[in-house]
Formats: sequence, structure tokens, C-alpha cells
Amino acid sequence: MIHEGDFERALGYVFSDRELFEEALTHASYANENGYPHSNERLEFLGDAVLELCVSERLYSEYPEMDEGELSKARSCVVREATLVAWALATRLPELMKLGRGLEGQGGRHNPSILADAMEAVFGAVFLDGGYEASRNVVSNLAKLDADISLMKKFDADKDPKSLLQELLQARGEKPPLYRLLRRTGPDHAAVFEVEVTMADGSVLSKGKGNSIKTAEFSAAAAVLSVFSRIREEKISNGH
Repeated sequence: MIHEGDFERALGYVFSDRELFEEALTHASYANENGYPHSNERLEFLGDAVLELCVSERLYSEYPEMDEGELSKARSCVVREATLVAWALATRLPELMKLGRGLEGQGGRHNPSILADAMEAVFGAVFLDGGYEASRNVVSNLAKLDADISLMKKFDADKDPKSLLQELLQARGEKPPLYRLLRRTGPDHAAVFEVEVTMADGSVLSKGKGNSIKTAEFSAAAAVLSVFSRIREEKISNGH
């Protein structure tokens, strides 16, 4: 089980206000069941705006050759559900989220929309706790823009992570990835699916979970794209 300190190290920020941090992790379903006065919904609202501003500012500063349309497309490539889900998985945020019993049983911890909302709530909490500079640093730590912009220039930013992963592998001369259902758990009305994505040679790239096979495949593909972005960023940092 992940500890809060592990998550903060992955995030690149340590919270001073622990109550604010806990609020960011608390879904409305858990707050309602346990009589909490606050959930992460308001922080999610704030975090959405914080993320857009941080990404917009960095794109504006670092890519002066881009016009308004290109900047908007680039921002869409970074600020979208698939990216937020990839960040949540990379920082292991799902393991810390507080969900109501019903939502937990429905596989809410693996629901892409819930993961994306929680990630936005974290950005909102960072902004309130440490200000804009702290928010910008966290977003810069997670958003490997060089890699993301490279993808954006080559692929349509509106494509889902499965399509992006397939086209990325094909552009590298690889065969399309394969998806395999590993298991299905839970009752029919709250089933949770776990999917494995592999290379054509059978080597495992990642796994994903969701309340449908489609969302589980999206989750797995998004995790792979996040890893590829990090690898590319490390190569750039090392001068390769």
C-alpha cells in the first residue's frame, strides 16, 4: 500500500495543510457516507482552471513559433482525461482515494472520470497550499511537454489513448498492441474489468482496470503512453 509521502514524492510537492490534502482525496460518495463537510468537488473545479493556466503559460513561453490554433491543440493534447488518468496511475493516486462503499464496489477506483477528477482536485489543493509557483512546478514535473508536443505534432490530439498508442508503435515500426481480458470481478451491475496490453511478441506493456472493457483498455494504453513520455524526457535530459 502506498504511503502519502510516496505520492508526494511522485507528485513533486509536500503539503503543509494536511487537511487540504485529505480533502483532495475525498470523493463526494465517501463524504456523504461519513458525514464529512467537504469533498474534492470544489477543488476539482479550481484545479481544472489551474492546470489549464499552467500548461497554457508554459506552451506560450516555450513554443513562440506556434500560433493560437496550434497552442490550443497542444494544450488539448496535455489537458485531457487520458493524460490525467496516466498521471494518477503514475503517482499511484487511486490507492489513496477515499470512496464510498457503493462506488468502491462498482470499481470507482479504476473509473477514468473519477481518477481524472481526483487529479484535478490535487492541482487545486496544491494551488491553495503553495500558490501558483508550486502548481506550475507540479504540472511541469508531470507534464513532459516535449514528449507530449512531439506526439501532438504527429497525431490528432482528439484521439483516444488506444489509437494514440497504436499509431505511436506503428510509427516506430512495431505491430499494433494486443489487449487481453485478464479477469472480470464484481456483480453484473458493478463489474470491474482488468485488461493487459502487450506487444505483438507477448511482452507486457501495462495493465488497466475499469468498469467496462473499453475503459480498462483506455487506462492501460494511457499508462503506456505516460511511460513512453517519461523515457523520452529522460533521454532529452541526458542529452541523448
